[in-house]
Amino acid sequence: MPETILIVEDELSLQETLAYSLKKEGYTVEVVGDGRSALEFARRLKPDLIVLDIMLPEMDGFEVARILRKEMSAAILMLTARDDEIDRVVGLEVGADDYMSKPFSMRELMARVKSQLRRARLLREEMGKAKDADSPHEKLTFDNLIINLTRREVLLNNEPLPIKPKEYELLLFLAEHRRQMLSREFILERVWGWDFIGDSRTVDVHVRWLRQKIEADSSKPTRIVTVRGGGYRFEG
Repeated sequence: MPETILIVEDELSLQETLAYSLKKEGYTVEVVGDGRSALEFARRLKPDLIVLDIMLPEMDGFEVARILRKEMSAAILMLTARDDEIDRVVGLEVGADDYMSKPFSMRELMARVKSQLRRARLLREEMGKAKDADSPHEKLTFDNLIINLTRREVLLNNEPLPIKPKEYELLLFLAEHRRQMLSREFILERVWGWDFIGDSRTVDVHVRWLRQKIEADSSKPTRIVTVRGGGYRFEG
């Protein structure tokens, strides 16, 4: 069954180009031109990937991403006409999985799309394995911190944390390699994918967000510790 991609873009010529190129690759494609329609279509279609422009009529892409991230796990690839680092950080903060600045080549976009869809497939496979696992293996427990593999949720003091999909993936990866020093580059490759076009600051930003949620004092972390000149180590 073809994977479904929702394009949210108000520029007609780019809409048509994106739709044509993605359909040519065999994807099922739907196109909308404003933020409110994006919410309506995403909720109905449950797409595998949303290509989401930031500057939109009715509601901007940041708000659309913030709302949809609470409701679904579809990959979100954000587009912007500005090459501004603050846009990139805000985009990641509201739950985007990747980010591209206009203008971009269609070849690069296709590489990003395929990378995000491949990661989504791997996550679905992991979820299937977790559901089939015996109950002792469905959770990772570190004192008052619990990572539930079946539900893909994290609990602290038995209370669920508001954690984004990429934060969950990062925390799970660190926990699976407990007490091992992991370089930023290795984490970036394994969690974001070898073809992710970004730098190690992405890892630092997500580690900072995780620390704010799971550490007693995020300024003095004891669970995710920094290894000077190396990377990070999860102590549990």
